[in-house]
Amino acid sequence: MKVLLVYPKTPVTYWGFQYALPFISKKAVFPPLGLLTVAAILPQQYEKKLIDMNVDMLKDKDILWADYVFISAMVVQKNSVRNVIDRCKKLGVKTVAGGPLFTAEYELFDDIDYLVLNEGEITIPAFLDDLEHGNAKHLYASKEWSDLSTTPVPQWNLINVKKYASLNIQYSRGCPFNCEFCNITSLFGKLPRTKDSGQLLQEMDAIYESGWRGVVFFVDDNFIGNKAKLTDNILPAVIDWMGRHDHPFQFITEASINLADDEILMTMMVKAGFNSVFVGIETPDENSLSECRKTQNINRDLISCIKKIQQFGLEVQGGFIVGFDSDNPSIFNRMVKFIQDSGITTAMVGLLNAPKGTKLHQRLLAEGRITDEFSGDNTNFTMNFTPKMDKNQLVKGYQNIVATIYSPKYYYERVQTFLKEFDADKLEQARFNLINVLAFLKSVVRLGIFGKERYYYWKLLAWSLFKSPKLFPAAVRFSIYGFHFRKVYENVSLM
Repeated sequence: MKVLLVYPKTPVTYWGFQYALPFISKKAVFPPLGLLTVAAILPQQYEKKLIDMNVDMLKDKDILWADYVFISAMVVQKNSVRNVIDRCKKLGVKTVAGGPLFTAEYELFDDIDYLVLNEGEITIPAFLDDLEHGNAKHLYASKEWSDLSTTPVPQWNLINVKKYASLNIQYSRGCPFNCEFCNITSLFGKLPRTKDSGQLLQEMDAIYESGWRGVVFFVDDNFIGNKAKLTDNILPAVIDWMGRHDHPFQFITEASINLADDEILMTMMVKAGFNSVFVGIETPDENSLSECRKTQNINRDLISCIKKIQQFGLEVQGGFIVGFDSDNPSIFNRMVKFIQDSGITTAMVGLLNAPKGTKLHQRLLAEGRITDEFSGDNTNFTMNFTPKMDKNQLVKGYQNIVATIYSPKYYYERVQTFLKEFDADKLEQARFNLINVLAFLKSVVRLGIFGKERYYYWKLLAWSLFKSPKLFPAAVRFSIYGFHFRKVYENVSLM
């Protein structure tokens, strides 16, 4: 059997870094780890090709080559998904779909031939068995959670790793918390399920053997969901492996704010090669935190926690939300002040939305407040429900937040706050290679000569060279990030 695995195009978003990627001559930030894992689940004798539409064109001849086209996508890729499905239908090639988008909204895709939902380790074998016997059903779903010990090593040979800014690993699924707006527990459950150290090292071996040297993203929604296993088993194994291989990777991941409570864990993560964590801060307002059941963020000094994590050597990237029922007009200035005081350079702020499968969606549906489908796009000014605050006031206040924090003055001030407080010896040091040299030269032209931020750009670079030359690569990197964030906001504002 010939199987074409297709990953649809992702629109421009904060996380896509589409305006930053040209500086480092890359096509996309991350490869489609889910499809690479699906490819490894499929029988070895199948012929397989993978087209990531974010780095390569999907041609008709690719579709016609296949007996089946397997599609996986997130909600934000919905428009591209529709295009892929229509092309397959027109060319008469059967489609098989799974992943977060289809699991959450399968009723919108009746024209897919086979919907293989939930966790592929369970539903893909059942589908393939029926397909082999000629009685495949339209829909496969399961309420069971898979045993991650059965998850194979992703099939990295299907992509050109050089086209990506980072590769990725999934160590765990599930989150012990139950935030109202988040669909992780509905997709993966509350009890974190993990791979063992042997599996993890096999995946690191495979990435190493692909020739990759650089950033590796642990895509877990909460890497520290099982702290004991990390400190007792996983991190010691990673530390040993990294030492034996001359530290080829720099790790980033996502974690909850209670990481700040565990100094041993933070120390071990840094020793293992982690240098950055994304943390869902959401809001400085305690009432809104209580409303959305963000219990891990309540009754703590959030800025002190952020500073502590960063003092241990982990740069904190932060997620923020406005639009909670408890929010009042003061939240907009409070949010800007909090972000500036925190020194979080990569601050992703979005309007609250209610994805299907969340408790928030269930509550708002019962209250008759759901007005539209969830787009999955955190870069626009839309909401899929009626907020308590006047919507025009809320959108205007949100626009003011992002216009302020992404403006050169505020952004570069925040970068300098971070660099002043962060130990330069713990910063990820850019490798001296042609790509990084060209990235710097491109930044000089695009930001230092023609950019709106040129005054702040040169001021930051001069300050970093005077303060500590070790800060210089990070100053360049953050300058490029800031350009991306500002361009995303400006382009959306014009729509």
